[in-house]
Amino acid sequence: MKFLKSVLFLLGLPAILIALWWMSSVVNPSFYVPTPPELVTTFFETWFGERFQRDVLPSIGRLSLGVIGSIAFGVVFGILIGSFRTVRRLLEPLLEFFRAIPPPVLLPLLMIVMGVNWRMQVFVIIFGSLWPVLLNTVEGVRATDEVQRETARSYGLGRLDRLRYLTLPAAAPQIMAGVRQSLSIALILMVISELWYTSAGLGFTIVQFQRNFAVPEMWSGILVLGLLGLALAVIFRYAERYILRWYHGLREVQRES
Repeated sequence: MKFLKSVLFLLGLPAILIALWWMSSVVNPSFYVPTPPELVTTFFETWFGERFQRDVLPSIGRLSLGVIGSIAFGVVFGILIGSFRTVRRLLEPLLEFFRAIPPPVLLPLLMIVMGVNWRMQVFVIIFGSLWPVLLNTVEGVRATDEVQRETARSYGLGRLDRLRYLTLPAAAPQIMAGVRQSLSIALILMVISELWYTSAGLGFTIVQFQRNFAVPEMWSGILVLGLLGLALAVIFRYAERYILRWYHGLREVQRES
């Protein structure tokens, strides 16, 4: 019964929206909006073949590198900045300056400096999706209980042990919140970085479909992006439940009490 209820909650609203879309397309058909059966057929015909290897896999690879890079740089530099007050005060104006720069604005400059290649695209993804992880890590490290820090020092725990057993667990919930935000930003920047001056990738292909008035194919590309975002959300959810299992267990105990 519980499983059935979960399935209904998961599929109920999408099923209703698809039914409304289908009825609307039958009552008032439009060249610019395909019917659900047409979209599904086009989706399989377009993306399950050579285009999957040529466009989808490279985009997923760049997205993966960008996400991994943003998490790695964000956590490492966030811990360094959050652990030392002098470093934090010194870098805070610079961080706010770079955080305010929209990553798409850097594309023309990066094309000149780095050329039009996968490294430039990955750099754009990292630069834009880095900030939620970095700033949440800084705040999580700063929020570590001072009494626990002093207790750890008094018991003779070294800096690395304090980082492993105190600081990282305390900051982990905020770090994961930053990672959740960075995933959606990374997906958007992956598409933006592929829109211009490239010859492959999901963003490039969707724009080509739009320019050639291949409307069902364009919608099928948008469907691919939506499914990719859904896959990221599912993977993150299970990773978060595993990494923060102690945190969620503590909240459940508190809720029951």
